[in-house]
Amino acid sequence: MDFEGKIDARALAGVSETALLTLNGRAYQARHRQAILDDPMAIRVVDAIDFDFAKFGRRRGQEMALRSLAFDGATTRYLAQHPEATVVALAEGLQTSFWRLDATVPDPRFRWFTVDLEPIIELRRRLLPESPRITTLAQSVLDHSWMDAVDDTEGVFITAEGLLMYLQPAEAMGLISACAQRFPGAQMIFDLPPVLVKKFAPKGVRSSARYRVPPMPFSLSAAQLADLVHTVPGVTAVHDLPMPRGRGVFFEKVFPAFWRWKPVRNYRGAYTLLEFG
Repeated sequence: MDFEGKIDARALAGVSETALLTLNGRAYQARHRQAILDDPMAIRVVDAIDFDFAKFGRRRGQEMALRSLAFDGATTRYLAQHPEATVVALAEGLQTSFWRLDATVPDPRFRWFTVDLEPIIELRRRLLPESPRITTLAQSVLDHSWMDAVDDTEGVFITAEGLLMYLQPAEAMGLISACAQRFPGAQMIFDLPPVLVKKFAPKGVRSSARYRVPPMPFSLSAAQLADLVHTVPGVTAVHDLPMPRGRGVFFEKVFPAFWRWKPVRNYRGAYTLLEFG
């Protein structure tokens, strides 16, 4: 797909603008000569957008690529058992997960279902290739009517990458609960920031003099996440996923070891996989 000119993305604001932040981080890491993430579509998309990415400062670290690796790994494991499943990407932003998985999953037959707000869906339509296996729906993920449009006959895997932390606690828990009850047998993966973020950065984390990441009012500790199996009907298992290994001593050895260290388990962030029964 050839892009003619630049596509203006400057109208995105608030949480939707974080789609550009994470896209830029993944593209930056994918360009690295020792890239840990193979994401050529992210590079092509970021090059096609008219936007001042410098406003985000230096938030181009490996964390964004590592998160994508964690989500890709969990999705791939589910698809190995359910090759024709529907992957539901909630508030997907400008993620390019479909094309990474399409290139790596043997004989890809999975279907993709994107739910996001109209400005993001319009950008995706203009920036990303079409596929008969991709369905998009322009609406809030909090309008649970999207569930009725999902084909769950061959299994469902739900991703909420960079989403739940920006919701109010009741909204986030309501979404998890609704997914658990509506899609028995499915799995859901999401990420959360450290629980201290909402306490020490109630107005959001500043990444540069010109940009502040929106507030993150929702987070749970590892112990609270583990308790979901007792407090949310339909949740039958909770898995605390490991941090993938990155590039360099810190991200290859120190950070993954820190992630596994029990004394900090309830204070660090989380990659959480839920099983629904």
